[in-house]
Order: sequence, then structure tokens, then C-alpha cells
Amino acid sequence: VCVSKNIKIIFKYVLVPALAAWLFYSLYNQVKQQPHLSESLKMVRTVPFGANAWKFWVVVVLVFFNWGFEARKWQFLTAPIEKINFFRAFRSVLSGVTLSLNTPNRIGEYGGRILYLSEGNRLKGISLSIAGSISQLIITLFIGCLGLSWILLFVIPQGTSIMGLSHFWIEVLLLISAIVTVLIVLFFFRLAWLIKAVEKIPRAHKLIPYISVLDRFENKILLSLLGMSFLRYCVFILQYILLWQALDVNIDLVAGVWLVSILFLVMAVVPSFAIADLGIRGQFSAALVGYFSTNTIGIVGTTLGIWILNLFLPAVAGSLMILGIKFYKRD
Repeated sequence: VCVSKNIKIIFKYVLVPALAAWLFYSLYNQVKQQPHLSESLKMVRTVPFGANAWKFWVVVVLVFFNWGFEARKWQFLTAPIEKINFFRAFRSVLSGVTLSLNTPNRIGEYGGRILYLSEGNRLKGISLSIAGSISQLIITLFIGCLGLSWILLFVIPQGTSIMGLSHFWIEVLLLISAIVTVLIVLFFFRLAWLIKAVEKIPRAHKLIPYISVLDRFENKILLSLLGMSFLRYCVFILQYILLWQALDVNIDLVAGVWLVSILFLVMAVVPSFAIADLGIRGQFSAALVGYFSTNTIGIVGTTLGIWILNLFLPAVAGSLMILGIKFYKRD
């Protein structure tokens, strides 16, 4: 008991403050490397008080809808093993964001979320969290493929390029993305296959109790997960379009929807650390959206604003919430 208490004290009063400090340091390093930084920051500072201020504040409110949908999805996922209320699910999700920023492809998110489950359910929670991530990935890839199709059909003619990619290579990207999407959809609706495959692996039988919970997900439940993931995706798109408009990046609604879908598709397939997403998003947004608008400062400013609102501030909030977790409580 004494050892557990000491570990808890170290985690709360040493590791968590150190994590928060690292988040701010990482933000500083990411922001200072952005192109047109001073102009973008100046423009972002004026947005909350300008003629289009209401659009900025709607984007801020949508942050809560964004993570609220994710919290509801997490609450829905954990229901088969443990009932948690919405507020606990919300804190769990934000803690996952905190631990995800400095891990490859945000895998630390799983570790953050399961801290709010009782001790006996935490390993099962990893399987559930992965299932939720797959549902979001399916929506991202599917709509991203539609966005690439739009680019090919209505934007770039043969012999021209966008984002440094010719018409041919965008076709290749679309084909690969479509194949991957189909394979992931098949896997998602046949999660029981994973259990059967693990059963055949020598010495892997110990994992069965932790992934067997996936076998309880019927197609109706999986479709509900996809529905919640789609709603969250719509929030993402609306945030980008509103902030573009607030920063005078003049792109029509239809083009805006498809451009954001392509941006998310690329971010989903490019391996990275979430804390480094800002640089990758900034460069890619400037290359992609710059084809439709010459307001580079507004494009980069939107990327900076969305990253801070949707990732960095929730991560800071999650680091504070971790302080209140009862790590060694047995339910």
C-alpha cells in the first residue's frame, strides 16, 4: 500500500506537471517553426473581435461537441464491460489526448483512456478504444476518397498537378486509399476474425480474455459507432470552414468540404507524432488550399487555430484531470 501511495504521489506531483511543461515547450517549438508566423498570429488575435467574430466563437463551442461526441462514443464502447457516466468518459478522452501528443500515431491515447476504467477492465479497454479509432478511420478514409475523386473529376485536368502530385499519382493515391478502406471495413464488421486468428497463435491465448469483448459487437452496434464518428467528422469540417471564412480564406462550401476531407485523409495515412502535426498540417494545408486561395496567412492561421483549439488546449485540460484519477481503486 505504501509503495502504491508513493507511486501515485510521484505520478501526480512530478510526472503530470512535467508533462504539462513539456506540452507548452512542444507548442512553443512547433509554433515558432511555422511559416508567416508573426502575420498568422496577428490575424488570429484579431479574429475573436472582428466582423466575423461569431464564426470564431462557434468554432470554440464546436470543440466541446467534437470531444463530446468522442466521449459519448467511448461511453458507448465501454458499456459491455463497465458503465461510466458522460463526465467520466469526457475526462477519459481528454486524458487520452494528453498522453497521445508525444507518442507515434497517438497510440498513447489508449493508455490515457483506460486510466478511468477499473483495474480489471483496463486491458479490455485498449481493444475497445482501438475499435473506436477504426470507426473514425473508416469515415476519414471513405470521405477522403470522395474528396480525391472530386479533385480528379472537377479540379485538376490531365497534365497538371496539385500538392506536387500529378493527376496520375493522385489516381494512384485514390486507388490505394479505396483498397485500404474496403479492407478495413471488412475487418471492422468481422472483428470476431481477430479473436479466431489470435487463438491460432501459439502462446497468445492469454490475450483472448482482453479481446473477446469485441465479439459482442453486432453490426447494429458497429453502425452506431460509424454514425457517431461521422457526426464528429462533420464537426471537424464545419470548424475548418468557419475559421477559413473568419480569416478571409475565400473558398466555397463544396470545395471546402472536400479539401478538409483530403487534408484528414493525408493526416491519417502519414505516420507522425501528434505534437508534430502542426508542422505537417501547415505545410500540407498551404500546398492544397493554396491552389484555391492566395491567402496563405489565413490558411496557416486556420491550421494553427484548429490545432490549438482541438488538440493542445484539450491536452492541457487532460493533464489537469489526470491529477484526480484514483489509479489504484478496485471496483
